[in-house]
Amino acid sequence: DLGHSNEFNHQFWKDFRKSVKEANPDAIILAEHYGNPESWLQGDEWDTVMNYDAFMEPLTWFLTGMEKHSDECRDDLFGNSDAFIGAMKTHMRALHMSALYTSMNELSNHDHSRFLTRTNRRVANLGYEAASQDINVSVMREAVVMQMTWPGAPTVYYGDEAGVCGFTDPDNRRTYPWGHEDQMMIAFHRDMIRLHKAYEFLSNGSLVFLWNDYQGLCFGRFSHDERMIVILNNRNEDREVEIEVWKTGISRLRDSVLKRIMLSYRDGYTTEEYEYTAKAGVIKVPMPAFGAMVLYHKCENPTIFVEENQD
Repeated sequence: DLGHSNEFNHQFWKDFRKSVKEANPDAIILAEHYGNPESWLQGDEWDTVMNYDAFMEPLTWFLTGMEKHSDECRDDLFGNSDAFIGAMKTHMRALHMSALYTSMNELSNHDHSRFLTRTNRRVANLGYEAASQDINVSVMREAVVMQMTWPGAPTVYYGDEAGVCGFTDPDNRRTYPWGHEDQMMIAFHRDMIRLHKAYEFLSNGSLVFLWNDYQGLCFGRFSHDERMIVILNNRNEDREVEIEVWKTGISRLRDSVLKRIMLSYRDGYTTEEYEYTAKAGVIKVPMPAFGAMVLYHKCENPTIFVEENQD
């Protein structure tokens, strides 16, 4: 948005980067950008971006069916995990790996409606009081689980952790609710941030989609010897899901124990650990309505797959 030609803009950012890196080689240049950022992420301008296309927008459509300003409701995208996966794969390609792992993954920010407000699936023209009516806090917790386990830098807009509601700017900039915070939401954010920091491979590990259906999604994060399985059930009913966790490198030849380290459900959440056993690399788990589960497994004898050079 410099207001000049593309040639001028690119030259400006090249000069900007040179000056910044000379002053501090460890400084990060993070841009707020809409659309494809590839031409600015060639290594000589920006380092990364605020991740609208490959995080905020697809996740909002999937979990709430709402546009990120709460201007529009689309039932065709609500719970549409195929559309979510397609959008993520498409837009993640525009970010090279270092840009992806440092991209700013937000649920809300200064321009858009609060994510908690989007869970009521109401459009912004209903008035500010409607922003906090019929919200679904358990869907917000699903989103936070996703935010803290997805590739990128989870970024919390002030007040999201305390249950602040609001339609798009300026309603989204309400005063922090001193003395009226949602204490469970604060505790949940603390626990999920603690989880994010405790498992270093979340900052640089691989990603694979493992299962999906209407209102259901599961993905795996993994490194050489650690695996994390994240399951979302955005339906208003309990159900059992079956996941092929072997796709993350968990053995199909022997039983493997996965430890549940987080479970969120309609009325709350728990960090009480529980064990599930994967047989032949497949696990079956009961998922509560509007639930999110995080499982962890450390491989004792990890298998290394080597692809031979075919030249």
